[in-house]
Amino acid sequence: MEDRVDAIVAELALDDKIRLLSGRDIWHLEAIPDAGISPIMMTDGPHGIRKQELGEDRVGMVEAVPSTCFPPAVTLASSWDEALLTEIGAALGEEAGSLGIGVVLGPGMNLKRHPNGGRNFEYLSEDALLSGKLAAALVRGIQSTGVGACVKHFAANNQETRRLVVDAVVDERTLRELYLTGFEIAVTEGKPWTVMAAYNRLNGTYCTEDPALLTTLLRDEWGFDGLVMTDWGATSDRVAGIEAGLDLEMPGGGSAFDAEVKAAVDRGELQEASIDRAVRRVVSLQLRAVHTEPADGFDADRHHALAARAAAAGTVLLSNDGVLPLDTSSSVAVVGAFATEPRYQGAGSSRVNPTRLETALDAFNARFSKVLYTGAYDPEDGTITPAGLRDAALAAADADVAIVFAGLPDRYESEGFDRDHLRLPDAHSQLIDVVTAVNDRTVVVLSNGAPVEMPWVERPAAIVEAYLGGQAGGSAIVNVLIGDEEPGGRLAETFPIRQSDVAADANFPGEGKQVQYREGLFVGYRYFDTAGVGVRFPFGHGLSYTTFDLLSPTVARSGDGYDVTVTVQNTGDRFGAQVVQIYVRDVESTVYRPDKELRGFAKVRLAPGETATPRVHLDRRAFAFFDPPSGDW
Repeated sequence: MEDRVDAIVAELALDDKIRLLSGRDIWHLEAIPDAGISPIMMTDGPHGIRKQELGEDRVGMVEAVPSTCFPPAVTLASSWDEALLTEIGAALGEEAGSLGIGVVLGPGMNLKRHPNGGRNFEYLSEDALLSGKLAAALVRGIQSTGVGACVKHFAANNQETRRLVVDAVVDERTLRELYLTGFEIAVTEGKPWTVMAAYNRLNGTYCTEDPALLTTLLRDEWGFDGLVMTDWGATSDRVAGIEAGLDLEMPGGGSAFDAEVKAAVDRGELQEASIDRAVRRVVSLQLRAVHTEPADGFDADRHHALAARAAAAGTVLLSNDGVLPLDTSSSVAVVGAFATEPRYQGAGSSRVNPTRLETALDAFNARFSKVLYTGAYDPEDGTITPAGLRDAALAAADADVAIVFAGLPDRYESEGFDRDHLRLPDAHSQLIDVVTAVNDRTVVVLSNGAPVEMPWVERPAAIVEAYLGGQAGGSAIVNVLIGDEEPGGRLAETFPIRQSDVAADANFPGEGKQVQYREGLFVGYRYFDTAGVGVRFPFGHGLSYTTFDLLSPTVARSGDGYDVTVTVQNTGDRFGAQVVQIYVRDVESTVYRPDKELRGFAKVRLAPGETATPRVHLDRRAFAFFDPPSGDW
């Protein structure tokens, strides 16, 4: 491969080299006809392949070709299941290859600094270790099919407000321990073919022009040997970007920067060797990821079934007084328009055109003999009329169990803007109050891409966080409610009692063109546990339909770290899944540190009475902090 790349680059004129450093159009790289290389195509794909025809927009206003809409990252992360994410990654890669796609633009893995982040549904967790491990699993799955993955958005791209220009000011220790660690794990363990540099500035320098970020850290320290591209339209100074280690500008189609690059070479400000370095990476990707002839398609039925399994695995049972699982002989009132017009994915560039779409109401009708339904609210804006509230109360009062589908409509969270608050639409909260007042066996099913405030938390008999379930979420949630599937999820983010309890709230989303990360290391559970601030539901929380004992934990020296083992026993009478979570605290520290930090995890599935003894290795980094004066851990 290296010899072929060198031979191709050696034959290219300077103008052709410069041309290769920008895309041909919105989705394709430039072709190299004389070398027999066709232009590879890239497309959005964190949770499904969004292939649009050339000339159509890139933000989802025009539908793409159908592909499986898997649950978005927020749901997948709550599965805490690396094997599942690898399987989903492989399915994404299969679909991409069948559609002639060479690189899938995902996974997204920016840290959830604040629950108001408008794109949080597209990201994995508030914890760097969990984000990195799950992102690496997705990357391995995608690339096992011969299609490239692209981890994004590198780095500290933690808000949508002024995202094109905002300067994220982050101290070095916080940056390394939180905002870069997830990327480090994804790069070193997943070995993605590409990395996408973010729009924003980081400590004064655009991420697309930062040599410390793109070369010193990413390549020299982490050993990344792939291609770095811009986010779409993120180029500011193309010459500085090339020098910093940026290889590809996207999108393309007659780049306005080509002349500037050529002039910089002519003036001696930019060495042609720097251009050659970037061109080699572009050509290497072209040779590695070429998928110009689509295959025979993909198994849509198998992938739909996988999407259903993933939706159930990511569903979190937040509370339950025993009403769940439901008896299918019961009469049920299904309340809320999300039961027929589901909120199953996020809005923006990740929006997928599903191969099919299941609804919860259809699944209820297939499993229950008596189902009463009322839509109650407008699914687009969440508003409700007095008649809608009255109909909901009448239906709920006449049923054994009431199921309220509530959550956040599309317009509440999307790429492009951050949320103003953590509240549900007022109508959804009113609906919960009205229904719980007439039926004490009310189950609230939430469809949302990020935490919400729950002042009504004590009123329902059960609360189920279904997040965004993808195209099979309708049947998956009913399977969970009746106990055919285990609610396998554990929260990958903290649900605060109120927005003002979040440590970053005073400095989110910043002022003017700057946002200061003054909370430092105290993001998510690291803050709540350290400060002793109560939460609605903690990071890692999730109930089960069975019970578990965790027995005989051991810690044994192993290499440069320790092995932690614990025996998990299913002590109930149903199949179930449990997530073993390993946290570390420094009991006597010379620097400030959070009360505890997640440093390992393992998911086990057990039949009644069955046991398993997972082993989790904690290496030296599990106990380390970053020391800026020495530049080391």
